Amino acid sequence: MSTISFSSLDAVPCVWMRGGTSKAAFFHAGDLPAEAGARDALILAAMGHPDARQIDGIGGGHPLTTKVAIVSRSHDPRADVDYLFGQVVAAESRVDYAPTCGNILAAVGPFALEEGLVETQPRESVVRIRMVNTNSYCHAVVQTPGGRVAYSGDTPISGVPGQGSPIELRFSDIVGSNCGALLPTGEASDRIDGIDVTCIDNGMPVVLMRAADLGCTGNETPAELDADTALKARIESIRLQAGRRMGLGDVSAKVVPKMTLVSPAQAGGSLSTRTFIPRKCHDAIGVLGAVSVASACVLPGTVTEPLCRLGPAPRHDLSVEHPTGEFTVRLLMEEGGLAIAGAALLRTARPLFRGQVLVPRNP
Repeated sequence: MSTISFSSLDAVPCVWMRGGTSKAAFFHAGDLPAEAGARDALILAAMGHPDARQIDGIGGGHPLTTKVAIVSRSHDPRADVDYLFGQVVAAESRVDYAPTCGNILAAVGPFALEEGLVETQPRESVVRIRMVNTNSYCHAVVQTPGGRVAYSGDTPISGVPGQGSPIELRFSDIVGSNCGALLPTGEASDRIDGIDVTCIDNGMPVVLMRAADLGCTGNETPAELDADTALKARIESIRLQAGRRMGLGDVSAKVVPKMTLVSPAQAGGSLSTRTFIPRKCHDAIGVLGAVSVASACVLPGTVTEPLCRLGPAPRHDLSVEHPTGEFTVRLLMEEGGLAIAGAALLRTARPLFRGQVLVPRNP
C-alpha cells in the first residue's frame, strides 16, 4: 500500500469554525507569515484559489464559507484580542480586508477562550475584541459554565438548524467605522441615478434603496434578483457612485458598500431586506449590515423612515427580515433619543474541526 508524503507541503495550525451563518478558517497570527503578501498567498492556497469552486482547498465555493479570521493577543488596553477578518474573493485570487464580519466575530470569543488567549470565568466570560479592519470594538459575552465554553443551548438563529448557546455581541465605537461618519455624505437621503438612497455606516457601509423605486416588490428570491442583469447593472452603477460619495474611493474591486433593497416587513418584523454583497444577492444579511440597516430606521429623513414603526426610546429592538429569517438588533439611544449610543445582538457559534491545513510550499 502506498503512503502519502507531505514533504512538499506546509502544515499550518487551523480551526474551522461556524460563526453565526458563516464559516471561516481561524488562524493564530503568529502561525502565518508576517509579510502581508506571503500571508495572503498562503491563505489563498489553503482556501483553494484561483478555482471558484475551491476544489483544491478547504474553501466552500461560496462567499459565506470563504472567510478567514486572524486572531492574536492585543496590545490595545481596551481589548483582549485583535481580530483581522479576510474575505477571500472567489476566482480573483485576493483577500479583501476592507470590511469586517459580524457573523465570524461571534466565533472569535469562543476561539480566544479555547485557545488560551483569554482566561475563562466560572459562569460567563467577556472577551474584549478589537476589530482590526475597522479599529472598532466589541464585547463578546460567552457562556462558560464551570469554566468551559458552552456550545449547546436553546437560542435559535435564522439560517442555522437547531439551537445553540447564546453569544451576546455588544458593539461600541462602530459609528462611521469605515467612512468616518454615521451618514458619510452628510445627508439622510441622497439621489443617485434618479433613485433616493441612504448611505450609512454603523459598523458596515451600506447603501439603502427602496425596492419599489427600482421596480421590485422586495419579496423576490435571491435567485430571481440575481437573474435580473439589468437590475444588477443599475445597482452597481449606484454603488460605484455612492462609494465615492461615502469617502471609500473607487469601490469597483471592493465588497463595500453593501447594497440593500428595503421594503415593508413580511413576517411581523420591522422591515424586509435583500442585500447584494457586492453584486450577488445573498440569502441573508451580515450582522453589521443589519446594524446599519436598523440604524437608518431610527433616523429622520432616511429611505427606511416610511417603512418601519418604532417603539419608545431609549431602546429600540428592530427585526431586520432577510430571505432566510431575521436579525433582531437592539439599538441603545442617548438621552433624548436623538443619537445612537450602542448596539447589541445575539449569535451562536461552534468549532467544526481543529488540526492543520496543508498547503503547497511556496504557493
